[in-house]
Amino acid sequence: MQLTIRHQTIYRYSAPLTYTIQQLRLTPRAELHQHALSWHIQTAGQQNAYVDAYGNRSHTLTITGPHSEVAIIATGIVEITPPFQGRITDVESLSPLVFTVPTRLTEPVPEIIDFACRNLQHEGFADTDSLLNLAAHVRGAIEYQTGATIVTTSAIDALQLGQGVCQDHAHLFLACCHARGIPARYVSGYIDPESTSHAESHAWVDVWVHDTDYQGWVSIDVTHARLMNSAYCRLAVGRDYDSAAPVRGVRRGGGHETLSVSVQVTPS
Repeated sequence: MQLTIRHQTIYRYSAPLTYTIQQLRLTPRAELHQHALSWHIQTAGQQNAYVDAYGNRSHTLTITGPHSEVAIIATGIVEITPPFQGRITDVESLSPLVFTVPTRLTEPVPEIIDFACRNLQHEGFADTDSLLNLAAHVRGAIEYQTGATIVTTSAIDALQLGQGVCQDHAHLFLACCHARGIPARYVSGYIDPESTSHAESHAWVDVWVHDTDYQGWVSIDVTHARLMNSAYCRLAVGRDYDSAAPVRGVRRGGGHETLSVSVQVTPS
């Protein structure tokens, strides 16, 4: 399958800025199951490309001089081959144990530890079926509700609220895995929404599984409680949203900020 993607992010400011620096993770990862046939990031300022510590294709964007708007438009076509049973078999330099370290957003506090112990039978390992079962319980505990949370909402806050979006599902799943000593990491990217109302910009997880015929990463969409398939394009992986966010940065000046994001994903 090919996915044609257009992702537009526009920051507007009530007063001029003098300096903007953004970290962009807006280029599809180089992985066995996906290949960017074309990809371009259009923006003012200067882009410097690099690969971050997690293997994500990234850019540092800097804009100097007076400006009252920052527009970032990523467009391209990505060819997707569905990974067998959601398995991500790329050779990687990082140990999976890197992804057992909790963060502020995925801290396994006592309430989460209890939730994890009720839904993951073993400590230190799990098979794909049990992890899909965990995803279903996470989805049941956090009702999908746009606008209920923000990007700084932690797993425990979303669990106690009982509402959230895909990143909250991912964070709670990660926190549960960390509570049981299972490597798991956050994934940001795009999804063909098909007939659902869920946004085309999406978040899900990779988790280290122990199946009878396989040990390694399996990619699970917690929001839909299913394995990743050809409807998904992966941008970045990290420990949580903060380390895999498509756009993060700081500015000097600008006054009040408003943000507009538009994403279109079209399969062919």
